[in-house]
Order: sequence, then structure tokens, then C-alpha cells
Amino acid sequence: MSVMTTTGDQADSLRQLATTVKKQRKATVLATDGKEAKGIRVISVTSGKGGVGKSNVVVNLALALAQRGQKVLVIDADLGLGNIDVLLGITPDYNLNDVFAGKRRLDEIVVEGPDGIKIIPAGSGMPEFTTLGLQERVKIMDELDALEEEFDLLIVDTEAGISENVTYFNTASQEIVVVVTPEPTSITDVYALIKLLATRYAERYFKVLVNMARDTDDALQVFAKLSNVTSRFLDISLDYLGCVLKDDSVVEAVKIQKPVLELYPEAPASSCFNTLARRILENSGDRKLKGNVQFFFRRFLGVGTENV
Repeated sequence: MSVMTTTGDQADSLRQLATTVKKQRKATVLATDGKEAKGIRVISVTSGKGGVGKSNVVVNLALALAQRGQKVLVIDADLGLGNIDVLLGITPDYNLNDVFAGKRRLDEIVVEGPDGIKIIPAGSGMPEFTTLGLQERVKIMDELDALEEEFDLLIVDTEAGISENVTYFNTASQEIVVVVTPEPTSITDVYALIKLLATRYAERYFKVLVNMARDTDDALQVFAKLSNVTSRFLDISLDYLGCVLKDDSVVEAVKIQKPVLELYPEAPASSCFNTLARRILENSGDRKLKGNVQFFFRRFLGVGTENV
């Protein structure tokens, strides 16, 4: 059984998230004065299909946030086909496979990218989930304390689609950003993902980022199409985060394995990433009451959340 293949009991526990997590959220995130505790902000970036430029969005968005003084940690959560390191031209010595196999601590696999962003790289495959005993899982959890104190933002690059892997990471994050392109298949597939997260896991809040748009009007039309269908069939809140324009500079930057924001800071796409980063920071109070990074990793590792 792979790391993301759940047993019947695990699947049932995920479906019960909507009714069990509310109490945990209030206990773990709210400060004594009723305001939200600062903590690390956990944002998942996800998509209904591959080929929409999601990982490239993550890399450049992380860089734009770092340039605004944020301490950013990126986790490559495409556990079978991770490519954040490839986009940055980085060759990590270790990855999450080594952590799950007990060969390295979590802090030993973190690598540094441009402008001080840190990356937890994924590997090319995962060991059996059953090779991790409770003691090993708890050990990994203990190592997260130092990481949480070190960062302002954790950005999770999920794999594409509607696998159990994707639902784990999205339901454990405080904010969900869905990446969609103007292609009809992309709109259809991202709707399927939103529908799954809403109907099975009780997720109600989504931000939409339109990538590879011809212009802002094109992006708004994509959002309108998606918003129209979700409003007819789903009881959710869908917010427009913004867009990234289709830009040849992005293609060139990918070839050179550098973020477009670093290589071509004046490019139209770079301007879009700066705008997106500004909006995310302006809306820092949007995060839902889902707990902190400890809660996030406990959900992923299968460690109980009752004491988070």
C-alpha cells in the first residue's frame, strides 16, 4: 500500500473531518482574546489537471512573497513526480523519501532557493506507508516545531487531479488556491476537484488563480464560467485571486531553470506575480480556522490531531 492509499478506516476519518475538526480549529488557532493566533500560514496550490503551470506559479509566488519580507517554506507535495527543484535548477541530496524511510530528519532535507525561500523536495516515488511506525511519525512531528517558528508561510504544491494525495493536502491547508487556465478541459477538471473537496470533505472556501490568460478580461471570463457552474450546484465561496498572463518570458525561464520573476523581473508575468503576492498579504486574515503547520503534517502523517 502506498503512502497515500488509505484503509477504509482512514478514508472514513477523512470524511468525518467536517464534524470533528471544528472543535480542533477553535482550540488550536484562536488566541485567548478571540483573535487569530499568528502562527504559520498554510496555503495549498492545486489544480484539476496537469499542464496548467501550477508548480511554476508556486515557485514565482513564493519568490514574490519572499521579496516582500516573508519567510517562505515550499513543500513539493507531488510525491511521485516532484519538480520544484527542477524548476529552480536545484539538485537536492535528500528528499521526503529519506525522511519517511528514517534516513534523514526533516530539517536535513530543506534546501535553499532564490531570495531565501526554502524548499522541502519530493522524490520520484514513495516507500510503503506501513514502514512508518507511530514512533517514527511522532519523531517527525517533533522536528516541525523549529520549522514553524522559522517561517511565515508554508506553500504546498499538490499534485494535479483528485487523488487521495491531493485531498489530504488540501483539506489540511488553511487556504486553497486552485489554478485554472482558459482551456475548457482545465475548467471542467478544476470544477471536479472543487466539487469533490466541497461535497466529500466539506471545504467551502476557494481562491481562483487563472494562469496563461490572454489578458485580464480573458481571466475574468474563465472565473465567471467557473463561478456560474459552482453557484448552481455547490454551496461554496469562490473568490478571484487574480491571473498570470501568457508570456513567452515564462517559457524561456523554465528552459533556463530560473523563476521568471528572478530572470525577467519586468516581464508581464512577473508583474502579475507581484500583484498576486500583494493580494495574498493584504488578505492575511482570510485563512480558515484549521490549525497550524503541526495540524497540517499530523493530517498527512496520520498522527492523531486531538492534542495538536
